[in-house]
Amino acid sequence: MVNRKELNPESSPRAAFGARVRRLREKRGWSQEVLAEHVGCSSQHISATETARKPPTLPFSRKLDIIFGTANTGESFESEWREIRHGSLLEGFPEYVGYEGRAVEIRIYNTGVIPGLLQTPEYARVLAHSAVRRGAITPEQADERVSFLAERQSALVRPRLPMILVVLDESCIRRSIGDDAAMDTQLARLIEFAGRPNTMLQVVPFDMSHRPFDLPITVLTMADRSLMSYAESAQRGHLERESTAVLPMLTAYHQLQAESPSQAASVAMISQLRKGNP
Repeated sequence: MVNRKELNPESSPRAAFGARVRRLREKRGWSQEVLAEHVGCSSQHISATETARKPPTLPFSRKLDIIFGTANTGESFESEWREIRHGSLLEGFPEYVGYEGRAVEIRIYNTGVIPGLLQTPEYARVLAHSAVRRGAITPEQADERVSFLAERQSALVRPRLPMILVVLDESCIRRSIGDDAAMDTQLARLIEFAGRPNTMLQVVPFDMSHRPFDLPITVLTMADRSLMSYAESAQRGHLERESTAVLPMLTAYHQLQAESPSQAASVAMISQLRKGNP
């Protein structure tokens, strides 16, 4: 075959995905044009996926599962796609997100940056591209992080809305991420978030000396009232599923809320910041 590129499935998860597409396609005696016709895309798209020049998408993976009969199996393309997506995320985080999407109450304390559930796409892109400049992730992984965040946020829009309580250190709203327009949009998102019926937002000022947490923490309450907590180090995320270990954190979170300014005062602080007032 002219210009046939040899594949190395071991070079990356994306390369393994592409090599598998080629293997199953050729097993059926199909050209890239024939597979493209079945999928509903161009042959160039098939070629780019097989040679790992283009990352697979969830709809594309699901169509492959239907075509090759791998849907709902341990070898589905959809499950392989999810492994690729999670590869750009901190170890332990994908497991946490699965529980987050089913929690009835989510309590978040964050410092330095706006937590993911409240981030605008522009804000999230700046953070992801900063990680690219540091060499921590690739540009493709940065795009995957941003799109994964959108999916994570949409998972919380369900018939029974979870109660989301957020306490932010003042550094979250003072630290400028992106240009002025992007930051203003992000602050507007916080105000909009505070106005929802299932949310509460508080900002802890710099001068509040007593704080029960030194690092960001999330506490989940599940439908059966069991508790989980999630915290991150530089290397991985840690999900604590033992309720007795999480209960002291929940108590400390209640204390933090009680000592923090009210939501009305916090929204007023954010509004003043948007106006350019210190």
